Amino acid sequence: QVQLVESGGGLVQAGDSLRLSCAASGRSFSGYTMGWFRQAPGKEREFVASIRWSNGFTYYSDSVRGRFTISRDSAKNTVALQMNSLKPEDTAVYYCAAAGRDIVRTTSDSEYDYWGRGTQVTVSS
Repeated sequence: QVQLVESGGGLVQAGDSLRLSCAASGRSFSGYTMGWFRQAPGKEREFVASIRWSNGFTYYSDSVRGRFTISRDSAKNTVALQMNSLKPEDTAVYYCAAAGRDIVRTTSDSEYDYWGRGTQVTVSS
């Protein structure tokens, strides 16, 4: 079955950068959409970014556009989230997700089929 394992979280200061990685396994991801979501304490899980595995088309939430970059490495079956100019409000658990169809412009977490366990990102002011 599909497995997603996130890594790269940590504690950083405002303005710093951090790179998250998601190792995907269990099948070919051609035709899939990969996404990153985050959940801050006391808040609902929210969409961050997504990428169409086949051609690398990307989509971002307004809150991270211009600061975060999602990418995929088809040879290694990994999806990365490069986060620059981090802000305290970016503090959250970040989750990698996969959907077995093209939903790259969809921001609803209910549309995704598989989830990782998450990695904590804490940004201090």
